[in-house]
Amino acid sequence: MTVPAGSTTQADRCSAIRVPGAEYSVSSCLADLTTTGTQLTGHTDPKDWEGLIVPGTPTPAGAPGVQIDGYFPDTSTTNTNHGWNHDSQFVIRLPKNWNGGLVVAGPPGTREQYANDPIISDQVLAKGYAYAATDKGNTGDELYKDGDRPGDAIMEWHRRVTQLTVAAKKVTDQYYGRTPRVTYVAGLSAGGYLVRWQLEHHPELYTGGIDWNALTFTKEGSLLTALPPALRAYPRLAKGDRSAYDEILAAGYPKGSEKQWGYHYNKQWDLLQRVVREELDPDYDGATRGGTPFCPAGTGPGCDTDYDFASRPEAVHRAVERISLTGNIKRPLISIQGTLDALTPPATFGDVYDRMVTDAGRASLHRYVHVPGGTHTDGLVAIDKETYRPMLPSFVAAFGELETWTGPTTRP
Repeated sequence: MTVPAGSTTQADRCSAIRVPGAEYSVSSCLADLTTTGTQLTGHTDPKDWEGLIVPGTPTPAGAPGVQIDGYFPDTSTTNTNHGWNHDSQFVIRLPKNWNGGLVVAGPPGTREQYANDPIISDQVLAKGYAYAATDKGNTGDELYKDGDRPGDAIMEWHRRVTQLTVAAKKVTDQYYGRTPRVTYVAGLSAGGYLVRWQLEHHPELYTGGIDWNALTFTKEGSLLTALPPALRAYPRLAKGDRSAYDEILAAGYPKGSEKQWGYHYNKQWDLLQRVVREELDPDYDGATRGGTPFCPAGTGPGCDTDYDFASRPEAVHRAVERISLTGNIKRPLISIQGTLDALTPPATFGDVYDRMVTDAGRASLHRYVHVPGGTHTDGLVAIDKETYRPMLPSFVAAFGELETWTGPTTRP
């Protein structure tokens, strides 16, 4: 085919996209932006979303468009995707059949920018939304090494979501000829915490948000108060001490979630306590970096199992307050919370934030939905399919409710 002089090919449209503020980016025209297609072309990383969906879960497919991968300037190098060894990586997806909306997300835990691909990106691309996600600026189990003072690594999470939102809006204007009519922010766990922060601090950027089993940092400590009681009690419970079972329930972990406790103890409770505590209270264990894994209760200073946030110095409390939420959201927010979540249990996370929103006088902007049988991530449903249920359908339903609440998008 002969291309007339001065005309623009589809390939030209891909290569011409530039992300404002990015240090590097590369664009690709893809036949399918969903995981059905991107798994085949190498434009996602299944390891990044491992455990977040029930195996065999059908996901939407057939969304052609442009994917932009790249990174913003940063000095940390924990994200090895694409061989870049560079943090603040992002992905932006621009569907051919755009509905005029944009969804921005940050990943749960210490994962990277592709973590939400089957649970958020696929779902919203199928509805015609553009999608953008960030790795939060640092990844992995040693994220606390990023930054100069306690809380810096987590504070960077917020900055990177804001940065990507601003850039993605400019990219849609560049590619489609107009900025989004609606912009939503969405996330699971730590990504849900970012949703709440953005709606509290940057309402000018968003139409609304949706969070899923969100982590909630408060001045009272959040994970730093919820995890140590479980860490102390679970080893005794494993040896048959019934009083330890009652202690875990008393710490807010829901009755019915017991079959998850062994998994969380071995994989998440201990790790997250040490990572978050090292980020916010590095002096607790002296020169040791990242704590001592699974240290038994009562084994001496610096053991995270014995951590007592209330007794820590004022500087530690200031560091936690620096990253804490207030409940003062300024845009509509829907929160979905699994009733059997044993990592961010309703009693100490979702319920607490709902009260914070009410106390801030923002109850009219918050809809809080309990999902019966929901666990922290849908991959845990396999532990007991009779008791636990996946939450992805509830997220999809809640997203539709958010659209209705805040106003529909319009097709160009």
